[in-house]
Amino acid sequence: MAPLNYGMSESPAFGKRPPGRFFVKMHGLRNHFVITDAREEPYRPGEQEIVRICDPQTGVGSDQLIIIEPARNPAADAFMRILNVDAREVEACGNATRCVAWLLLEELGRDAVVIETLAGSLACKRAGPMEVSCAMGRVTMEWRDIPLAEERDTCHLDLSFGPLSDAVALAIGNPHVVFFVDDLDAVDIETIAPQIQEHPLFPNQVNVGVAQMLSGDAMRLSVYERGAGLTTACGSGACVAAYAALARGLTDSKTMTIELPAGAVGIEITSDGTAIMTGPVAYCFSGYF
Repeated sequence: MAPLNYGMSESPAFGKRPPGRFFVKMHGLRNHFVITDAREEPYRPGEQEIVRICDPQTGVGSDQLIIIEPARNPAADAFMRILNVDAREVEACGNATRCVAWLLLEELGRDAVVIETLAGSLACKRAGPMEVSCAMGRVTMEWRDIPLAEERDTCHLDLSFGPLSDAVALAIGNPHVVFFVDDLDAVDIETIAPQIQEHPLFPNQVNVGVAQMLSGDAMRLSVYERGAGLTTACGSGACVAAYAALARGLTDSKTMTIELPAGAVGIEITSDGTAIMTGPVAYCFSGYF
């Protein structure tokens, strides 16, 4: 995979190539990823290895470990595995998708690629020199697809946790709840979100988003992710938050700017409910495990 040599044309270790597996570290709005290529040499790290790699004190430091594998679908260019810092494999991550898409775009010399994930195949294209647009798939509010443990009104979920109530439950390959508030800064998300994630209504746990509408086409959003905690940016969370605002009648705009702690992404909700996310990527460094 040619771009995984990015920044490594000369070996860093006193002119000698270190032993081990090559990786690239990238971030999307400070959501950090260690990315490695397993298309030719399979790589199945155990739980302790994943935790060590993601730990900034003992490893590289990352919000997730991303493994690029051969595509299972002949229409896709590669398969992307997403492993959280607790070694849980998850279905979707918008920021990671943009980073992997950029690597594949550079490798293939193309303007569009398809990345296969547990959430489905995602079409991605260049949107600028270090900017990528990804069709993240269709958002659903069907309770079985999220999933919930029992049938509920997913547009007005009857749950209350301190200042948070009346959530929207959705999925875009991974489960989310979105709470709308008047003042995002007044909510202690890190204290409240773990209680929500462990609620028995969410058998696979849930990503917790707290959103504040700024205007008809802009909102602020913070997301507490499964297995990762409070993040500086969550692409899938931004997608479902835009959809939730439409579902609740808080806006009629199909295009929104979502302001996350580390910066903004653009979200478009198409007529069939597909969320298209556009945002930046950045290269940090590369090396060997």
